[in-house]
Amino acid sequence: MTEEIKEYDKNKNCIYYKSTSGFERWCKYDENNNGIHYRNSDGLEFWFEYDENHNIIHTKNTCNNEYWFKYDGNNERIFITHQEFKQIERTKLYLNNKKISRFSLMDI
Repeated sequence: MTEEIKEYDKNKNCIYYKSTSGFERWCKYDENNNGIHYRNSDGLEFWFEYDENHNIIHTKNTCNNEYWFKYDGNNERIFITHQEFKQIERTKLYLNNKKISRFSLMDI
């Protein structure tokens, strides 16, 4: 009988998994140990982006699904449109850098 195989990075995140049936999964993590990319032997892939609080703010996969999120005062996830997401990012950029050109805030 074949055993499961698991490999971990220096932060103890599982970066590789192989089941007894042969299914495999590879994972990548950012510097905050947030999972940012998952790929499996069936060809499915997922990508994730996080905010400064480690909340998922954007995700997409190879099934053509893509989602954007923001969080309310209770840290509840709210689905938003891509346009709303871009506006939030532009506002953050503006607030963090008062010397930015107004043209940098627009989609030209």
